[in-house]
Amino acid sequence: MPATRERPPQAFTRRIAVETPEHVVLQLELAGLGSRVAAALLDLVVQVGILLLLVVAVALAGASGFAAALGDVAGGWISALLVVVWFAILWGYFALFEALWGGRTPGKHRLGIRVVMDTGHPVTFGAAAIRNLLRIADAQPFNMYLVGLPFLFFQRHHRRLGDLVAGTIVVYDRPAEGGLAAAAEAAQDIAPPLDLGPPQLSDDEFHLLDRVVSRLDDLDAASRQRLLPPVLERLSARVPWDGRRPEGFLTTLHTDELARRQARSATRTGSDAAKASSSAHRFVALRQAEWSQFHRDAMQIQRGLAGLGGDEIIQFTRRYRAITADLARARTYGVDQRTLEYLERIASAGHNAVYGLRGVRRVPLGQLLLRELPRAVYRQRRLVAAAAAIFFLPGFAGYTLVREQPELATQILPAVMIERAESGAYAIETGRGYAETPSPYLPTVASQIVANNVQVAFGAFALGIAGGVGTVAVLGFNGVFFGAVLGLFANYGIVGWLLTFVAGHGVLELTAIFVAGAAGLLVGSAILLPGDLARRDALVVRGREAIRLVGAAASLLVLAGLIEGFLSASGAPTALKLGVSAASAVLVALYFLAGRGAPAGAGAPPPPVTPEERRREPAASP
Repeated sequence: MPATRERPPQAFTRRIAVETPEHVVLQLELAGLGSRVAAALLDLVVQVGILLLLVVAVALAGASGFAAALGDVAGGWISALLVVVWFAILWGYFALFEALWGGRTPGKHRLGIRVVMDTGHPVTFGAAAIRNLLRIADAQPFNMYLVGLPFLFFQRHHRRLGDLVAGTIVVYDRPAEGGLAAAAEAAQDIAPPLDLGPPQLSDDEFHLLDRVVSRLDDLDAASRQRLLPPVLERLSARVPWDGRRPEGFLTTLHTDELARRQARSATRTGSDAAKASSSAHRFVALRQAEWSQFHRDAMQIQRGLAGLGGDEIIQFTRRYRAITADLARARTYGVDQRTLEYLERIASAGHNAVYGLRGVRRVPLGQLLLRELPRAVYRQRRLVAAAAAIFFLPGFAGYTLVREQPELATQILPAVMIERAESGAYAIETGRGYAETPSPYLPTVASQIVANNVQVAFGAFALGIAGGVGTVAVLGFNGVFFGAVLGLFANYGIVGWLLTFVAGHGVLELTAIFVAGAAGLLVGSAILLPGDLARRDALVVRGREAIRLVGAAASLLVLAGLIEGFLSASGAPTALKLGVSAASAVLVALYFLAGRGAPAGAGAPPPPVTPEERRREPAASP
């Protein structure tokens, strides 16, 4: 009785199957909890390191007298710059790295993992922004990630809330160390092919199938629609069509039928198993140099296209198709599992490179700010109105309670607000405005206000994942606070003094908060009212629309914060502040009108996107 070799135990890994346009299924290995946590810790070290460098630089500048030499005005601008840098590191680090560096951050790159769309395409800028803004929800409570970590444990594809809304997954993209060399050696130990049973098709039917599959890449869409249905009809008597895309079904059937015929042929003599093993070994040895070079080229292309010409891109695309063909052949030959894993990873890298080159729509910044974002706001105008109602109704209640029961102000409002109201009369007598700040410090005030307001908008969006409850809580709390402050100052008879301060920036700021609230309500609606879509797909579709609303809110808040910091907090005349308030109201009206000028049908929500369409979509920036 001949000796048999034991197959290596199957690794405890999870994979997701992605069918490429070349009709090859890539088994992407999902990154586990350990790798993702380790990458996050490394990124945290990088973030803290950058902040420490900034602190040291500022301390050295102060010790050397450089800041004093520049004067108070320059010092104010330097402080403002530090606030901006801090904000960018806190909120932009992950999103920008993932969007601009092929789904990787320094920590992810070190661990050999990356973020990709769950369709297998490279992550888009919008998806990177969505998944990282949702960290606010994942990190609850108290930044302990008690919400996000259980999802990584128990969700089928190791996705936290941000990944669910963005439609992303985190996968390994670096071939295992020594994987190809070990695979080439292990290919000699391949067991004999399994007997898959007799062929399901006759020789004539298989010949027809083989000819059709070999020509699929050369056929346009119209030719496929004309050619494939008769082929499906003829073969369905033998193998029923399972309803998926005809191209994928025929390709899978061809691979299976070819394997059955080869296995049947291989079992005719005892020596054929050794021949199959030898063929697999020669196949790996012949192609491994090309595979290694292709992987290096694919990683280089993903970093940028500046050094590539049109012919080089076309040549790389051809090499990518050859790699996917090698992967299909490797499965047919029955090569070692380590070889398949290696090929799947480099094919995935090639897939990211090729489809990162295609269909990427880069919208000019002016068009984005003046057309795309206003259209999204106008499309969701009903939710914007709902967010305004959720803010103003509690605000009216807070105002009424504080007016009727003044003692409640000390329980609702912070001590600093009570002190400002009590000292308001004296400030008016001395000609000082509310929260008036000396001019050298206005840049710092403006940057702090912008950072705080944008964070509130991010929170209103991210907490919408809890069925909209978190967004309602944020809007309601801020509404009560706003109304209680008005009631407090009205009790002291100086509400006009406060409103003079609010007038310049208030219209823009409140509109932005309502737009951000609409984004959160839109995400929440995907949980409660997904419509004809599965909740998973509804989250992705509405998340794409919601991130546009967040972009609109953030742009309005930046403008509002600049007005509040440089004008409202200054000693500028009241007439100027009121004039800016009127101008900002006109600006908001024009903003909505710009959205109304969208093409016909843009006033409705985006059309539903089926899961099948999501798998076929190009890597376009939303």
